This record gives sequence, C-alpha cells and structure tokens, in this order.
Amino acid sequence: MTTSLATASLALSVSLQGLALSLGLIVAIGAQNAFVLRQGLRREHVGSIVLFCAMGDALLIAAGVLGMAQALGERPALARALALAGALFLAVYGWQALRRARHAHQLKASVGGDGLSRGAALAQAAAFTLLNPHVYLDTVLLVGSIGAQQPAALRGWFVAGASSGSLFWFVLLGFGARWLAPWFARARAWQVLDGLIGMTMLVLSALLVRHALKGF
Repeated sequence: MTTSLATASLALSVSLQGLALSLGLIVAIGAQNAFVLRQGLRREHVGSIVLFCAMGDALLIAAGVLGMAQALGERPALARALALAGALFLAVYGWQALRRARHAHQLKASVGGDGLSRGAALAQAAAFTLLNPHVYLDTVLLVGSIGAQQPAALRGWFVAGASSGSLFWFVLLGFGARWLAPWFARARAWQVLDGLIGMTMLVLSALLVRHALKGF
C-alpha cells in the first residue's frame, strides 16, 4: 500500500513538472498562438484548430522524449533548414496580416462565406505547427530532453502532463477569445490586431533568419 502511494505521488509530481514546463514555454506571444487567437475571435473551426494544435504538440513532445531531441541536436543542417523555411512562412503570413490591417472590417459572430474552409484552416494550423522551428525547439528539444531524463516508467506521465498543459492553453486561447468578440466588432480593433499579428510574424521571421545564419 505504501509503495503504491509513493509511486502514485511520484507519478503526479512528474506529471506536474511536465505541465508546468509546457505552460511556461507555450504561454507566450508567438505565431501559433496568434493564429489560434484569430480563429477564436472569428469563431471559425475553433474546435478543429484547438484539437489539431494540441495533438501536434502532444506528438512532438512524445517524439522528443523518445529520442528525437538527440537526433535533431546532431543535425544542425536540418535545424537550419527548418528555421529558414519557417522564417519564409512567417514573413508571408505577416505581410498578409499587414495588408488586412489596411482595410476596415468588422468581426461578426457568424462567419460569412469569405472565411477559411476547414481544410484551409487546418492547413494553416499544420504550417504554424510544423514549419515553426520554435515549436521543435520547445517541444522536441527542451521538453523532450527534460522528459527523457525521467525514469523510463514515468516518462509517460511526464508526456501526459506536458500535453495537458498544451491542451489547456489552446482551449483557453481558442474558446476564451469569444468573450472578446464584442470588442473586436469594432473595425479599428480588428485592424490593430492584424497589425500586431503582422509585426509579430515579421519580427519572429527576422529572428529565425538571424538564428539560422549565425553558424555561417
């Protein structure tokens, strides 16, 4: 009985470590978060986007714990290629957001026909998840390397805790954004959001290029 309680306590502790680490890394302004926030404000395929992003993080975390962290760490050329591809994607999306910021438009509770289809929204979510090197650095390298240090029997608990943190944040960000909808019904507020998103994308893109070229 005592052994079982001790094991359960240790498993809970490891899960909480994963949860805290995941939240500490993911609660920040970034490309993926900005996209989820925008979709939440538009009330457009929010459940699908939230589920996809959370599942993507969970798979990357699990892959990191199972050894991908070490594999990527030994391939600087691959890491550099991912950084440049991500920088290009962020630059294009940032430019598109700045173009939207030039035109006044209002957010409506029911999305009209000019919104993204579910497939297009998931494709963008996939790009933000898979073409963003920061996602790999956070989930695969950092979270994965720390999780890999846990005892083999407890690594699953660590992955579960870290994945729960990601799921909690995306649910909060995507569905919580709906409470901001009345404020973003004003055209000026929507323009400001697109402007901030565009500038954030461009800054992140520049930082990724700088990081990728640092080794040359």
